[in-house]
Amino acid sequence: MKRDSRPGPVSSRRAALVALGAAGVAWLAGRSPAPTASAQVPASGCVLTPAQTEGPYFVDEKLRRSDIRTDPSDGSVRPGAPLALQLRVSSVAGGRCVPVSGAIVDIWHCDAAGIYSDASDTRFGTRGSKFLRGYQVTDASGRVRFATIYPGAYPGRAVHIHFKVRMADAGHTGEFTSQLYFDDALTDRVHAQAPYAVLGARRTRNDRDGLFRAGGRQLQLDVVPAGEGYAAAYEVGIGR
Repeated sequence: MKRDSRPGPVSSRRAALVALGAAGVAWLAGRSPAPTASAQVPASGCVLTPAQTEGPYFVDEKLRRSDIRTDPSDGSVRPGAPLALQLRVSSVAGGRCVPVSGAIVDIWHCDAAGIYSDASDTRFGTRGSKFLRGYQVTDASGRVRFATIYPGAYPGRAVHIHFKVRMADAGHTGEFTSQLYFDDALTDRVHAQAPYAVLGARRTRNDRDGLFRAGGRQLQLDVVPAGEGYAAAYEVGIGR
């Protein structure tokens, strides 16, 4: 019997991940646009994304930019492994996903030392700084793209990125907030290197984080190598 040579779900997904990594390398190097539709991680299904808490460090900076690694207050760049992140926002209804265009998507997270910008904490005071924060507006296909770094460890929490989607059109109003997580084995490898190994705080693993246990597996990013850094994509499904 002749073997069917058509790519199946696993090989198709692997090919998409490889393409995503290649596109991430070019984008982070400033040689081409961010990953396109052909380079994104394929959706596992048209499903709702679990909502999670905003946390204490959201600041509505109104800072529209795709590269959030710099601090516009002084021009400094936060050190860390580069991460090209693509999100696609879709409305989930009747078993169908419809891209949401014109939505404001903020992301924010800590640096390699576990420090958030523009915040006060028992460990740091960074009021006035704006590193690792910014927003983009979804395009016609519902996508936004960010250049950032792999997050460090914030005490008591698994490694994560916060995101907020704000919508204001005929079919969508209000906002949706959640968090994105990383595989522990990958984080072990990343955090064993500088600057994380030098600056980082003691890390909480995913299964020890109460928020991760409340939907975190559905929020875990597929991450692929991209040059000296990484690339990842995630499908955000929001109900009407």
